[in-house]
Amino acid sequence: MPDITPSNTPLSSMDSSGSSSLGSFSRRTLLYIGWIFASCLLFLHPLMAFVSYSLSDENASHLVIIPFIAAGIVFLERDRIFKVPGSDIAWASLLLAAGVAIALVAFSIGARSSALNQLSVYIFALILLWAAGFAFFFGRQTLQRARFPFFFLLLTIPIPDFILDKVIYFLQKGSTEVAAVLFDWSGAPVLRDGFVFHLAHVNIEVARECSGIRSSLALLILAILVAYFYLHTFWKQLVLVIAGLFIMILKNGVRIVTLTLLASYVDPGFLYGRLHREGGVVFFLLGLLLLAPLVWLLQRGEKAAPAKAADEIRA
Repeated sequence: MPDITPSNTPLSSMDSSGSSSLGSFSRRTLLYIGWIFASCLLFLHPLMAFVSYSLSDENASHLVIIPFIAAGIVFLERDRIFKVPGSDIAWASLLLAAGVAIALVAFSIGARSSALNQLSVYIFALILLWAAGFAFFFGRQTLQRARFPFFFLLLTIPIPDFILDKVIYFLQKGSTEVAAVLFDWSGAPVLRDGFVFHLAHVNIEVARECSGIRSSLALLILAILVAYFYLHTFWKQLVLVIAGLFIMILKNGVRIVTLTLLASYVDPGFLYGRLHREGGVVFFLLGLLLLAPLVWLLQRGEKAAPAKAADEIRA
């Protein structure tokens, strides 16, 4: 488990033994912040479109938060990540070249692709530029120690159209199958026709809007963070993330069946009321409750992992 306890040692002292021309850690940090600022100015138009898209589309509302979470992870793990800052021009140049090439691809596709797909490519290029600056100002080893925050930063990339459609269909189909099983268990008389369930008093369709992608993405992001901070074995981390994917579908199926049965046997208004419009939080918490026992189970036997991980880092 990474050490997330804040250190009493000033960060500037981490580089006290270094003799790099980039100077102290504080100077490196200021230069890197300047690099981020300059790259954001360079990508100002795509960034404005990115913020507008994230704030206007409920399925993308998490995007603007991801960079701040990634920065928070770097801050919490600063003592481990910034042990020996250096500078790696080769890696920085490679990442910079890749970022510039991908930005040119985004610029060239223009009207030949949707605005969302073009925006996705631009944001990917921007992340590569941030990684290039990190490698230059802090070194390859520091970048390797910070690989999780940078991989996590990839969640900032808006999901392209052709992938988003498949993800929504997967959640829609999975939620429908789970709902069908739960309806069978409930004993309620139900006739299924594809994505439509016919009950005695109501008919319900599991439409794209019922895929629950917003809360599902939130649950997946939380599962990734929990797996990173509380589990140290790769297969256990993978199991938790995969379980998070399954629970995303399960909790959405439960939501569909709950609302449908309430509408059929209590009040049809449940299909249009607050529980339908704002009840995502309730079922999101249900997903957390389902995930918690698995986290506890996977955590067993993990106590010796931090020391082992520290030894691997020193090696």
